Amino acid sequence: MQYLSLTPIALALDDKIRHPSWDAAFEEEERERQRKARLVEKLKLHTVISRPPSQKEAALPMLIEQVNCSWELNALLQQNIGMIGRRMNRSQSVSERVADSANDLWDYVYMALSYIVHVWLWPILGQVFVSILMANRVAAEVLLRVLHWRPAASPDGPALKDMSATAQQIDIRLQQFCYWPIQYLTLRKRRTSWGSITNSHPDYIRFYNSLWLVANDIIMGIAVASYIMDNFNAVADNIDMIFSTWSIDGLRRMITWLMGSPGGLKLNNELADFLGDLFLWVIDYWAGTPSTTTPKYIHLLIHLGCISVLRPNLPLFIKLLSLSSFAGATMPISLFMDLVSLLTLHIYAFYIASARIFHWQLTIMISLFHLFRGKKRNVLRHRIEFFFLLPTVWVFYLTFACARVAVIALKAGLEIGLACLNHFPLFAVMLRLKDPARLPGGISFQLLDSTHPQAAYVRLKSVPLSLRAMFNPYFELGGRIRKHYFAPGVFLSLASGEFVPPMNRRSLYSLQYSMLPVERAGVGELWEESI
Repeated sequence: MQYLSLTPIALALDDKIRHPSWDAAFEEEERERQRKARLVEKLKLHTVISRPPSQKEAALPMLIEQVNCSWELNALLQQNIGMIGRRMNRSQSVSERVADSANDLWDYVYMALSYIVHVWLWPILGQVFVSILMANRVAAEVLLRVLHWRPAASPDGPALKDMSATAQQIDIRLQQFCYWPIQYLTLRKRRTSWGSITNSHPDYIRFYNSLWLVANDIIMGIAVASYIMDNFNAVADNIDMIFSTWSIDGLRRMITWLMGSPGGLKLNNELADFLGDLFLWVIDYWAGTPSTTTPKYIHLLIHLGCISVLRPNLPLFIKLLSLSSFAGATMPISLFMDLVSLLTLHIYAFYIASARIFHWQLTIMISLFHLFRGKKRNVLRHRIEFFFLLPTVWVFYLTFACARVAVIALKAGLEIGLACLNHFPLFAVMLRLKDPARLPGGISFQLLDSTHPQAAYVRLKSVPLSLRAMFNPYFELGGRIRKHYFAPGVFLSLASGEFVPPMNRRSLYSLQYSMLPVERAGVGELWEESI
């Protein structure tokens, strides 16, 4: 429905609560918002002339609402104009009376069938449907409580949905399922109320956009499931080959190369051999493939590594991946993200260990420099200087830091795919292309040419919502990622060996929860609305 609005239509719910403690980007946004608020208050104090709105300006919202109601009433009259019967100018003929009698007989049959359906069948079917809906709603509430459960000892700690992409995706779908009945009942009530339909038009767009996204997600998921089932062995072999080649064999070759003279760089051989053997032993344990230098007494422990346990079960995981695709393409993507997190856990551990060693060594060097600055005699003579050990530690740290950045980039690409499948304003974009007046972003007045010099004609036009406003949540998420990973402090932390934490999942997934309420409707509220 086309209508006018002084303010841009809100495609997302505005009941979200910001938690600055989730992420540094949130905290910076909160500080910037408070700074702007203080500047606005100072500008108000220095304002010399403050003109109150005129009577016409104050009445503009009411006028816009009256225009919308008139437009809505006109559409309703045009839709029901066919119900007005035509006036008979003469008496009916015999054939016309026979035709009317046949129509009356069909009308009697139709009324009898309609009475049976509406009085007997429809209430029974309605009660059965409501009972099934309530049973599913109770089951969804139980699963949601499991996904949101946190230990009593750490109420601010991460829940299950904050640690797993699959659990997060299940949580999003369950919350959408809990919110759809409330949205449908809200849209249904607008037909029986005296309020304007335009008041619930944002709910209409959010409801059908959510349904359309889920339908497209299921269609793409069926396509993905068909591909995986048709190429079952090839998919399993490729996943095994990719992770074995890049995260195991490639890392092993890189560490072996660093144990020599990488690029002609002269390292400390004893320290390089120690660190290399340590990391190679962890890789052997993780892959479950002992090398020739591995002691015999730990071969049994090595065979219990993660990769050796996962590899025989990889076909079962691929089958689970294909079956989950019937729930939408977002489910296999989420499962694959969890698989990436699990199979690259050793890279994360290597990055933490090497960063900690590099940071400790750099801190000790800086401390010793300040301690002995200006001394004429070196009290630490006849000992190996930390400066000569630093390049050896640095090359290992640089290798694992680059590997960690590559894993983060891969998971960021998968996160963007999930965000597009879960939140992309597809329905709003189609409305914007088909009928821009159904997405108002404001109004404008256009002065028309008139042949009468004493009269002026002004056209009231609706300004459609801009694409920048439609995709504003994506720009906010991009800015949040940029502030977290590309801030000067992050590069300083990488250079000094300090740990760079990953972006908080709750702030990363805030975009996908923007069309869902913070407090979902309870089971009792849904029951009261349904009966």
